[in-house]
Amino acid sequence: MNIDLDNDELKALLKQAAKEGARQALSEVGLDGEDAQEDIKELRNLIDSWRSAKKTMGQTALKIVTSSVLIFIALAVFMKLGINIGESQ
Repeated sequence: MNIDLDNDELKALLKQAAKEGARQALSEVGLDGEDAQEDIKELRNLIDSWRSAKKTMGQTALKIVTSSVLIFIALAVFMKLGINIGESQ
């Protein structure tokens, strides 16, 4: 059995197969209904929010570490100079 297809027919066949494959894949993960587009938008928003939260948590952790180191250095300097914090003269 030999099938002869010209270039345009082959492209159309491949395009149709790709569409059917995409529909089947989306169906298998539950994104085939009328609300699928909104679901995908919500998933993207959730991912963007997660990325933003991760960035904020990293920045906050860095600020805490930096502040802790600076406080430690300041306390060490005060102790070295013999300055007592909280004592009245």
